[in-house]
Amino acid sequence: MARAFLGMGLLGTNFVKALLEKGEQVQVWSRNPEKALLLEASGAGVFASAAEAVKGADHIHLTLKDDASVDEVLVSAAAGLKSGAVIIDHTTTSAEGAIQRTKEWKERGFRYLHAPVFMGPANARESSGYMLVSGDQEVIGRVTPLLEKMTGRLINLGLEEGKAAAMKLIGNCFLITFTAGLSDTLSLGKALNVSAQDIGALLDIWNPAQTLPNRLLRLSSGDYSKPSWELNMARKDTQLFISSVEQGSGALAVIPAIAAEMDRWIAKGFGTSDWTVIAKDAAL
Repeated sequence: MARAFLGMGLLGTNFVKALLEKGEQVQVWSRNPEKALLLEASGAGVFASAAEAVKGADHIHLTLKDDASVDEVLVSAAAGLKSGAVIIDHTTTSAEGAIQRTKEWKERGFRYLHAPVFMGPANARESSGYMLVSGDQEVIGRVTPLLEKMTGRLINLGLEEGKAAAMKLIGNCFLITFTAGLSDTLSLGKALNVSAQDIGALLDIWNPAQTLPNRLLRLSSGDYSKPSWELNMARKDTQLFISSVEQGSGALAVIPAIAAEMDRWIAKGFGTSDWTVIAKDAAL
């Protein structure tokens, strides 16, 4: 049973290498032919067009950039698609795009399944990390054995089309804001002559990740009347961060925007509320 992979970036390349090592037959295509040709020595079938690459393949995997590239490549591949083929898209896209493609390709006689991943290239090569799916459970049931070979954990989010895409975006949003927050933390550390190693040691002892579930519940509760940290006091500390970094001629990525949001809620009369009130509009 042949698989086709369209898109030979770091993720696609390592998925293919892992499957070839497991003895699978894989047909590949890339808009950058040199990347695809590098896999020929490992046993991949390399093709000059997407339509040629998908011929005879029961499952077509996409590892591309965005909605536009997925739509463009699928149009190019359409002429070569085998009747009844399942299109499995690992690209991070909009939820709307995933829903629309599921509908459109079903109308054309094919099954489209969005299966985004929380993986880096090393995870793809090691078949570790997480893969998300949602939607038609019959389709998911058919491809589950194939997908489980590619990931450490396959997470089925249920019947809702587009749910996997939405959850992938939410996860990436958290990773980006988390990383930007760490960048600001390092900037403050630099301004205060505290090394990254010392910051790491603090986080080993006092692990704020343990508070995330309760913090999420508090943010989404809608009740900010019993403060454990008043917004006015949190804003005071936020100004200390900003002033310290400015004095050290450094720069902050996200703290100034947070300060502005705090000021907006203080101006609305929430200064003595719990500081998580800044999430009120998002939570309600």
